Amino acid sequence: MSTPVLSAAASHVGKVRASNQDSGYVGNHLFVVADGMGGHAGGDVASAIAVRHLQEQDHSYSSVEDARDELYHAILDAGKALTEAVSEHPELTGMGTTVSAMIRVGNQMVIAHIGDSRIYRLRHGVLEQITADHTFVQRLVDSGRITPEEAAVHPRRSVLMRVLGDVDVDPEIDTHVVEIEPDDRWLVCSDGLSGYVSEREIAEILISVDNLEDACEKLILASLAEGAPDNVTCVAIHAL
Repeated sequence: MSTPVLSAAASHVGKVRASNQDSGYVGNHLFVVADGMGGHAGGDVASAIAVRHLQEQDHSYSSVEDARDELYHAILDAGKALTEAVSEHPELTGMGTTVSAMIRVGNQMVIAHIGDSRIYRLRHGVLEQITADHTFVQRLVDSGRITPEEAAVHPRRSVLMRVLGDVDVDPEIDTHVVEIEPDDRWLVCSDGLSGYVSEREIAEILISVDNLEDACEKLILASLAEGAPDNVTCVAIHAL
């Protein structure tokens, strides 16, 4: 039997940006955050195209293998759609988007990810980052050249090494499967949250606020309290 899941989402333009280039989706089986980038309206378009393509995957699956395969190819198809959009509208050249997505299949969560949006899991009061950032500074951390603490304040911490867009026709997408335990809480968020609010504070909010809508709003407020220089979007999920 499937583990029941409750969910909620919130998004805010932040205090600096003129428009919100994040997109998100909360469904019965699928949960997504996409953080767009690009000049003019490019970021808005890129994240919206990605989420629109992935929405078609919001249905039940007979196996995690099927869900993983369909989610992976849906992200690739979204990338092709971005390339086609740029071909038709050259002014959108260079647009792209992160994608962090989860599909629930029974008591397992299928994860697909590219970019620096994040998926967290809160289990027994411990917050764990499930996805890996595809950034320049994360590569420095992985190679031992800087510490995670140094990465958090590095001037190039937002430079992406992998992104869904018109610059890479064959993007590398991380996929894996994670077990769900009763009372797990999950968070999918753009770097407008994770880049400015500490993981300790994120965990405290998820632990202390039972109502998921209230938790999302409090996470947004925490980003605003830090100046919210970027758009911020969060999707919270509770496996009962």
